[in-house]
Amino acid sequence: MIRVIIVEDNPYIREGWTTLLDSEKEIVVKNSFRSCEDALASDDIAWCDIMLLDIQLPGMMGTDAVEKFLEINPKLAIIMISVLEDSEHVFKALKHGAIGYFVKNVTPDELVQAVKDANNGGSPMSPLIARKVIDSMQKLPAAKKEFSLSDRELEILNLLGEGKSYNAIADQIYLSVDGVSYHIRNIYRKLQVKSKAGAVAKGIKNGLIKIDK
Repeated sequence: MIRVIIVEDNPYIREGWTTLLDSEKEIVVKNSFRSCEDALASDDIAWCDIMLLDIQLPGMMGTDAVEKFLEINPKLAIIMISVLEDSEHVFKALKHGAIGYFVKNVTPDELVQAVKDANNGGSPMSPLIARKVIDSMQKLPAAKKEFSLSDRELEILNLLGEGKSYNAIADQIYLSVDGVSYHIRNIYRKLQVKSKAGAVAKGIKNGLIKIDK
């Protein structure tokens, strides 16, 4: 049996998904929750296979909870299902460890198939979301190669684009502030800019920093 957890604050959607998935012989919904906090307090996370996770929830955002769920159960396959389809939320969810992403107009057949595909090692996504991911993959390598940015430098540049301070970046990527400063100096040199604003502007212009479309 494919064991599913649902985290969705709308009770009607939660009930609808539960009824739909439970009607499949090989799928069982073990539990559902209205918030990430409630789900994190449950013992069910540790031994389920698939999670359907909303983003806009009371309390903790779904994108911020992905890593916490995976700390409890590294094998859990998390599919985001949200009304949000902008690049920022899509890539944040995938970067944190989600393996799929659907918008909430997903059909019943698509939802059932997404659960089965995820259980078989796939990464199910709405066509629009898949296109965003493909576009990102196609555009990024050329710009990254042009400016010779390392993976770490690219990560830090994107965090600068999110408005994070040196201290916040250091905490997030487990590096000293001096280490962050060293990488930022290299970023300035490679992009041929002299300020954070200049680096962010050039990063956005060349597709190195992803923003909402």
